[in-house]
Amino acid sequence: MNLFWQLVSLVGAGLILAAYVALQRHWWTSKGAAYLWFNLIGAALLAAVAIADRRVGFIILEAVWAAVSLASLVRRSAPTPEAPAP
Repeated sequence: MNLFWQLVSLVGAGLILAAYVALQRHWWTSKGAAYLWFNLIGAALLAAVAIADRRVGFIILEAVWAAVSLASLVRRSAPTPEAPAP
C-alpha cells in the first residue's frame, strides 16, 4: 500500500480512537455531534482504505460503522416532537 493510503488509514484510526478516548474520559457523550462525526469520518476513511486494499471483512465493518454513525447523526438532527401542553 502506498504512503497516501497509509496516511488515510492513520487519520481514520486516529479519529475513531480520539472519539473513543473522549467518550471513556466523559469529555463527550455517545450522542454528541463531535463523537458521531469523528466516528463517521474515521470509519469512512478506513472503509476507503479497505476498498482500495480489497479487504471484504474490513469493508463491511467500516461501512456498517459509518452507516450507524450517520443514522445517529440524522436522528440527532431531526426535530423532536413537542410535548403536549398541560
